[in-house]
Amino acid sequence: MGAKRRGAAAPPGKKRGKREARAELCAALRDAALRERAAAAWGRGEPLRHEAAAVEPAPFRHGVIPGFLAGPAFAEALRDELLGLGFRGRRNDLLSLRQSEELGGRPEPHVAALRHALCEEFRAWLSAVTQIELEPTIDISCAKYEYTDVLLCHDDELEGRRIAFILYLVPPWEKSDGGTLDLYSTDEHFQPQKIVKSLVPSWNTLVFFEVSPVSFHQVSEVLSEEKCRLSVSGWFHGPSIVRPARHVEAALPRSPHIPYDHEILYEWINLVYLDMDSQAQIQEEFEERSEILLKDFLKKEKYQLLCEALEKKDIQWSSRGPAHKRLYETGEEDSLPDILKKFLQFLRSEALFLLLSNFTGLKLHFLAPSDEDEDAGEGRAADTAGRSSPKPEQEEAEQHADSNPRQPDSIPEAQDSEMQNGKSNSSSVKGLEQNPDIKDAGSRIPSDFQGTGISPCAAAGTRHQHKHGTYWDPEYGGFTSYIAKGEDEELLTVNPEDNCLALVYRDKETMKFVKYINHRSLARLKKHPNRTGFWDFSFVYYE
Repeated sequence: MGAKRRGAAAPPGKKRGKREARAELCAALRDAALRERAAAAWGRGEPLRHEAAAVEPAPFRHGVIPGFLAGPAFAEALRDELLGLGFRGRRNDLLSLRQSEELGGRPEPHVAALRHALCEEFRAWLSAVTQIELEPTIDISCAKYEYTDVLLCHDDELEGRRIAFILYLVPPWEKSDGGTLDLYSTDEHFQPQKIVKSLVPSWNTLVFFEVSPVSFHQVSEVLSEEKCRLSVSGWFHGPSIVRPARHVEAALPRSPHIPYDHEILYEWINLVYLDMDSQAQIQEEFEERSEILLKDFLKKEKYQLLCEALEKKDIQWSSRGPAHKRLYETGEEDSLPDILKKFLQFLRSEALFLLLSNFTGLKLHFLAPSDEDEDAGEGRAADTAGRSSPKPEQEEAEQHADSNPRQPDSIPEAQDSEMQNGKSNSSSVKGLEQNPDIKDAGSRIPSDFQGTGISPCAAAGTRHQHKHGTYWDPEYGGFTSYIAKGEDEELLTVNPEDNCLALVYRDKETMKFVKYINHRSLARLKKHPNRTGFWDFSFVYYE
């Protein structure tokens, strides 16, 4: 890449071609003394703060070069060329943005000249400063972040990547416009903890950092409706380094069922769903499609009491992470109003295990009929009680930003009952609300309340209880997506819907995440001043 110098000076007596261009880099990169000071600071893990080039060791080694391109006219022409490229929208659990194709072979003169300057002059400077023998090729592309676009927490690690870079070509930009490059601190397990530094994009400024097990960062949500965050970014490659083993989180304990009899069903559930004919129809549709939505599932009076309780300020919340897998707040069960505690008991009840077995045809209770049972009886869920059963367990749908941020890696994980607020994953009882720091992974998603969840291991039914879905638009995010492992295309998307039970069959090869909730939700929520978002109760039951 860039072996032929497109921007070489024209021979004497000949005019430069009209489409030739040359990227001249800032004079600071040719200052030998400054380069040596930067190399010394980088090597010792010390800061170097110079107006022409800065190097910082924390939270991981990175540098900032303002005025990277020497000629203002070149930078403006480069921006215009880039805006003329074709961009494709990219949307998954981790990101929302528009990206160009690889720029490695693009013929546009200013793009080609920049590529050559990066591969030659700047690569040599980086190698001298970082003491890494960088290869003469790069990955390079252009990204446009517009209103509500975001790139959630990830580390950029992929075989051979050694130095990441971002060149900003933005209009005058303020921190209030969003789109900052946020850098995370990490714990002893190389897991991201919290944002400790935010770099505001600036015209013709280049930021670079070492890709490492601790280089966790994100692009915060763009909050300006008028500005476009345009950047050229990519990676320099070099010799691979030894990486520590990925930290494996301990499995959280499973929650056993509670031996409540069928009377608890009549207390909470719309009676139409306790009718045997209705249960047979539901099971037939579920077995055909592996998912079903049951509208108006709870009795209206119970549902209203739950909504009122969820809006109380007495619930105590604590944050859960790590941010590259999940980001939400967990409600302490002891702090919940009585109605919510009783609802969690209903969700864990043996009677509900049996009813869900009838709905799905899955053997979620040892008394539930299976394919091998003859004359199993059509639904003993509503009239059987007090028997032992398989243990439910809550799952956290983790949006895992691994080495390659282009592929979600959601890992189901058992956990005890809990309620979550702020950012949510796709399990447990969750309340989702707009929040600028959200992640679901994924999800890395803003949620206002998340409670007990139970998740399928080999096969199971997953239930969601959504609040306020009547005013929720999928453009806000907050929906639950199911994706087959190794695939990009979604198998199923479940949007929030008022008082609706969503049953989804999910096996070990199916990942799920809750999409980041963005600021588009704010304008809509203003019409509902007493509501801060929506709540999602999610349980997973094991067969």
